[in-house]
Amino acid sequence: METLIMHPQNEEQASALKAIARAWKISVETSPYNPDFVAKIKASKKEAEAGKFTTLDPAKSVWDNLK
Repeated sequence: METLIMHPQNEEQASALKAIARAWKISVETSPYNPDFVAKIKASKKEAEAGKFTTLDPAKSVWDNLK
């Protein structure tokens, strides 16, 4: 079986999708994560992939690494 991920644009669409799923007895899961947090993590991952990151030396203290 495949998993479908839908992205409703507003609360009305989300409610309609949930109602249809309940009517067809399809289980619905919601993400426990805040969408803003997820977007921030995805943006950070893109920056890291582009080489925008700082490497820390474990032999130094955190504060010495940030100098």
